[in-house]
Amino acid sequence: MKVLSVVGARPQFVKLAPVAAELTASGHEHVIVHTGQHYDAELSDVFFTGLGIPAPDVHLGIGSGSHGAQTGAALTALDPVLEAHRPDWVLVYGDTNSTVAAALSAVKQHLRVAHLEAGLRSFNRRMPEEHNRVLTDHAADLLLAPTEEAMRHLAAEGLAARSALAGDVMVDVCLRVRDAVRAGGHAAPELPDGISPVEPYLLATVHRAENTDDPARLSALADALADLPLPVALPAHPRLVARAEEHGVKLERGAVRVGSPLPYAGLVAAVIGAAGVVTDSGGLQKEAFLLERPCTTLRSETEWPETLAGGWNVLVPEPGGLGAARWADTVTRPAPTAGRGTPFGDGRAARRAVELLEQRL
Repeated sequence: MKVLSVVGARPQFVKLAPVAAELTASGHEHVIVHTGQHYDAELSDVFFTGLGIPAPDVHLGIGSGSHGAQTGAALTALDPVLEAHRPDWVLVYGDTNSTVAAALSAVKQHLRVAHLEAGLRSFNRRMPEEHNRVLTDHAADLLLAPTEEAMRHLAAEGLAARSALAGDVMVDVCLRVRDAVRAGGHAAPELPDGISPVEPYLLATVHRAENTDDPARLSALADALADLPLPVALPAHPRLVARAEEHGVKLERGAVRVGSPLPYAGLVAAVIGAAGVVTDSGGLQKEAFLLERPCTTLRSETEWPETLAGGWNVLVPEPGGLGAARWADTVTRPAPTAGRGTPFGDGRAARRAVELLEQRL
């Protein structure tokens, strides 16, 4: 079996790691295409080296741009690559512009498409990620769902016959790296200056367009983070840095200390060491859940509703509306005592995904 994986952004590299390992172990041919949607070394290269992913066979160098320009450039560049390789499966991951571009290129050439992490829905149609998820699911031949909730979404859209429950490959990676961090197999995370790993701190990330592109919104979130009673480590995504500079919003003030994006093992270690997480990232909500740290999500919805059970994750779209005391209490709340269960699977999702690719040929 020949599988061609298309990736382009940080979360996809993490998902690729266990799948690449399983395809190699099973003796299948695997071609990795990197669109270059994330081209910064801190968001790309360190994930390939840190997670042991083979170097990409093809690098398209798409770079940044508007959603239409980026998606169109990826689609144009992918057409000859897929034509040259003619794989049994084109495997796409998650919900980025690279995902939908690869799905469109493949179906136009009558190649089978499998979508890993299918069926997620935030039901916020203003999010570009939501457009990408829905379009990719309706184009793909095999929908590899991470959760029972995702399976229900797919069935509601008439896609049950193409859907299969694989589990969440992010669990495979997160638990493996967690165990290595706890065993001392990774160096301590490089936290921003002013954050001590032996003192209580919070870990925060902000990168979504809905939170960064509006100057008033970004300023309000920066104010809310600055006012928290514990030091806040903010590994700043390049998008956040660029928008803050553009809007004249100062990020490093009050409780906030700004640092560089962390490699995956460093991120896991930082979550383990934190008293809590504040984020707008879908992946980090889930990683906080898996690593048993309370999460506060700066959005009005989540594609991972399983994390809300028991209060492990709380949605706070408008921190300023809570008042300073309630906002602080929410973010610094202790970890719930209720069990979390295993809604995202048992850490063997990549194996099941490869088996499903084999069975559905």
